[in-house]
Amino acid sequence: MALIELRHVYKRFGWLEVLRDINLQIEKGKCLVIIGVSGSGKSVLLKHIVGLLKPDRGEVWFSDHRIDNLAERDLMKVRQRFGFLFQQGALFDSDTVAQNIAFPLVEHTDKKPDEIAKIVEQKLRMVGLSGVGAKMPAELSGGQRKRVALARAIALDPEVILYDEPTTGLDPIRSDVINELILKLQHELHVTSIVVTHDMASAMKVADRIVMIYDCRLIFDGNAEDIRNTSNETVKRFVLGEANEQELQTLDQAEKK
Repeated sequence: MALIELRHVYKRFGWLEVLRDINLQIEKGKCLVIIGVSGSGKSVLLKHIVGLLKPDRGEVWFSDHRIDNLAERDLMKVRQRFGFLFQQGALFDSDTVAQNIAFPLVEHTDKKPDEIAKIVEQKLRMVGLSGVGAKMPAELSGGQRKRVALARAIALDPEVILYDEPTTGLDPIRSDVINELILKLQHELHVTSIVVTHDMASAMKVADRIVMIYDCRLIFDGNAEDIRNTSNETVKRFVLGEANEQELQTLDQAEKK
């Protein structure tokens, strides 16, 4: 049964078409990975799922309720059921680690300070950073900042976690730590995970299912084994990281100029 569903979703920004007739069902408790070249609409799709963007046409459903036509006040209640790991972490530089993680709890609950402090430490333990609550984000490595941002994303015990390029800017070892955390939270919290990435090593490791956006449409839907064996040349080139002839000709033309 689908927890999230997009039905015939279209989106454009001015003259630029980004999504065209997107139909997608996302199962509860599974990890869906969305891949595609930069600017293909992956993050735009994520923002539709959580109600940060509304489709020009089509419908977005969550837990058997249509959400794209909700008022902002009602959307806020829906969004509290989601955790969002932003691409650059989006931590508040002037707040401590503990204050960053506590932020959604302070904003959206009536919990007392001692309750919040316990939850903050629990979430830090879950991401392997117990005891760093008093530090400032600038004192942490890039991988640690990502893990703090992930701890904040799970502060409200969400049903769904959205990851926007979770391994961007990290070396392979730190990237694999994030991949392991995605799997750990999937198992321990029984959440539905949606990961936007162009990191194929990450996609292959964490995905139950992979979809690819190209030219505004979904052109692939399958598991890791399916994508390894695909006969679709566009998908195959993306997985292997190979430029096509047209892209290489563009380089040749630039050199001639």
